[in-house]
Amino acid sequence: MANFEAYQEYQRIEDFEEDSPPGEEQDLLVHVPEGLKDSWHHIKNLDNFFKRIYHFHQKNGFACMMLSEFFELIQFLFVVIFTTFLVNCVEYDVLFANRAVNHTGQGQNPLDRNKVTLPDAILPSEQCTERIQENSWLIFLLIMAAIFWLYRLVKVFCNVMSYWEIRQFYIKALKIRMDELCNFTWQEVQDRLISLQREQQMCIHKKELTELDIYHRILRFKNYMVAMINKSLLPVQLQLPLLGNVVFLTQGLKYNFELILFWGPGSLFQNKWNLHPKYKRNGNRLELAQQLSRVILLMGLANLLLCPFILVWQVLYAFFSYTEVIRREPGSLGARRWSLYGHLYMRHFNELDHELHGRLGRGYKPTSKYMNSFTSPVLTVLAKNFAFFSGSILAVLIALTVYDEDVLTVQHILTAITVLGVVITIARSFIPDEHMVWCPEQLLQCMLAHIHYMPDHWRGHANKSETRDEVAQLFQYKAVFILEELLSPIVTPFILIFHLRNKSLEIIDFFRNFTVDVVGVGDICSFAQMDIRRHGNPTWMSHGQTEASIYQQAENGKTELSLMHFTIKNPRWQPPQESSVFISHLKEKVHHDAQGGPSTQLLLSEAPLCTSLSSNGSGAAPDNLLASVLAHPVLTASGLQGRDHRFIPPSTAASAAASVLASLSTSQLPHTSRSRSHSLLNSSVQPETMYRSDRTIIDSMSNSDIRGNTLNSEFASAEMSLHAIYMHELHQQSSHPQRASGQWQNPVPMRDLHTNSGFQSQSGLGSNLSMPTAVHLGGWQEEEEENEDDQEINSGSPPKQGTGSSC
Repeated sequence: MANFEAYQEYQRIEDFEEDSPPGEEQDLLVHVPEGLKDSWHHIKNLDNFFKRIYHFHQKNGFACMMLSEFFELIQFLFVVIFTTFLVNCVEYDVLFANRAVNHTGQGQNPLDRNKVTLPDAILPSEQCTERIQENSWLIFLLIMAAIFWLYRLVKVFCNVMSYWEIRQFYIKALKIRMDELCNFTWQEVQDRLISLQREQQMCIHKKELTELDIYHRILRFKNYMVAMINKSLLPVQLQLPLLGNVVFLTQGLKYNFELILFWGPGSLFQNKWNLHPKYKRNGNRLELAQQLSRVILLMGLANLLLCPFILVWQVLYAFFSYTEVIRREPGSLGARRWSLYGHLYMRHFNELDHELHGRLGRGYKPTSKYMNSFTSPVLTVLAKNFAFFSGSILAVLIALTVYDEDVLTVQHILTAITVLGVVITIARSFIPDEHMVWCPEQLLQCMLAHIHYMPDHWRGHANKSETRDEVAQLFQYKAVFILEELLSPIVTPFILIFHLRNKSLEIIDFFRNFTVDVVGVGDICSFAQMDIRRHGNPTWMSHGQTEASIYQQAENGKTELSLMHFTIKNPRWQPPQESSVFISHLKEKVHHDAQGGPSTQLLLSEAPLCTSLSSNGSGAAPDNLLASVLAHPVLTASGLQGRDHRFIPPSTAASAAASVLASLSTSQLPHTSRSRSHSLLNSSVQPETMYRSDRTIIDSMSNSDIRGNTLNSEFASAEMSLHAIYMHELHQQSSHPQRASGQWQNPVPMRDLHTNSGFQSQSGLGSNLSMPTAVHLGGWQEEEEENEDDQEINSGSPPKQGTGSSC
């Protein structure tokens, strides 16, 4: 927001290029502040503009972004030059001492005449240049690399210019200094954008922007990709001999999908925001499918032609990137990461990158524990023996080296020590932790709380290898990720030519049936509107509210869960009528189920024990809430006593989630006011909230635990996790009423418990409820894991599996 107290003028927009989505108001008086009218009035490409604003914030400003761009150019040059040097300018016979080198110069020590130095193995520059000139194939590769590098250089220069403009926009329009950028959340930046639109019409077709408008522009194509994965339209699941069903989706294949469908030559979109009109008509669908098939064929042939070059680059980049890491930490290949397919499968409609990464980051630990809980007895026996034999040999070599360092001069001794160390590390990764307890159902429930999506057939089958294999498609080994990326240049052309081409007609029908034109935004995927009436599923609490056929329904409750996620993350957003009805119906159902569920006081008093059972050591209030809900069915099934020292009946996770949700009040969270204050809202201020009943307990926890905006997003995430658990439970009750009646908690007979010993709640809730200490519920020992990379959210410890007792 610029200097609005200065002289302001009004001007009429009479003639402008048709480069923005058409709207209802074509003749509009636009309020233009004097300081901003030349730069950010009537922005022609709002999609790119909002994307750059978002990326600028997420990548921590201009300096960090430009340094990253600069070093990407330097890295490419380094890989090309260094590889050329290694191939043509090193005398490997001398380096490996296969050929003697005699130093006969004056002043040379006779003892050093046969010693090989590094300069001896490097050819003179003239001879090196001659070798390069004689290799025509190498010259061709260098020319191709130079052309690509110049293209990247031009792109970096354009990015510098555009992001410098974004920097000025942050400083002058949004009033955010660069040294304060890291202290602003994206929601706060978004609120300033919405306020700026009211003062200055960046988009001239709407007087006001909503949060959903901004999300639609940033995520226009990603929402299409999420919808196509949800409807199983893209050919990423392949049936291979011996391997069975395999999911294959790499960065290269995803890039080709986007190039063909969205922004490449011959794509379906005529610009960044409009689908070509011919794809909206039903009459010529067969002809359009043939055209798309030809485009896919040409793209597949182009990938086949470029396969050798891309493959060489992938191998070189992987070698320089991972070799040192593997040498230093061989177990890193056994770590897991969320697969690219997993990102698209578990992504909500209208979910930004940082929201998705944060959610999957919170789900990393329970998913790792679930995957590591599986064990192979045969592999365990083999791994123990391999570790024993390798360790014995390594111990002897190390002892000899300590006794006499000349042992290191023996040929291949260092190689043997390194290989033995790698073998031991890999073998130990297959040896399970003897203290881990087999609790697959509880771990799968913990996963669901964070990833929010789970096929129905997983429920009750968490201990099956088939379920583990399907989870592995979402949560793959890093070694598998590297292998897939290396194979991508070879496999991608065949997927395009032999699989995607067969989907041409279905793709044409999908874009025609599921594209809507939104005023001021343009053409978007209709699923991204989160319209319950059009895309709801009756088994996901949309019964009587949806008119969608099976073809129109989103799978796995994605419409309903996405609506709840967006509503919680953007509490100021006003949903349309159909969505409001669904939210109201859900709220009524929550209050109804909460009446028969455990009390909030009991759930929160269980927080310390439940946090321990969930292997969550953070102890923060949102984590305590979630842990209480997840572990409460286990505690009650094990004979938990109530406040009056009488046994309480076993309850489901749904009833526990409903009790907390009914008591949860977002009125205490500063994110509803978007202020930068680190204090809580005054109790007299009661903005719109989703639930308003019985706030006393939650408020007391908020007053003791919330310290500023940091925990606001954590409370929102915990609230969404509770909704995911609750909605999945109701879905199971609706779809499989007999199977849903206690599948998760497996009630056991009540046991007599001692009441004279217990412990006090440590969460600062003021509750004096004591918990019996004689309950043997089982648990698992916390594994030591590496610090996870916040950006990648994909690092972790190698698999360790439990062979202990089961829950």
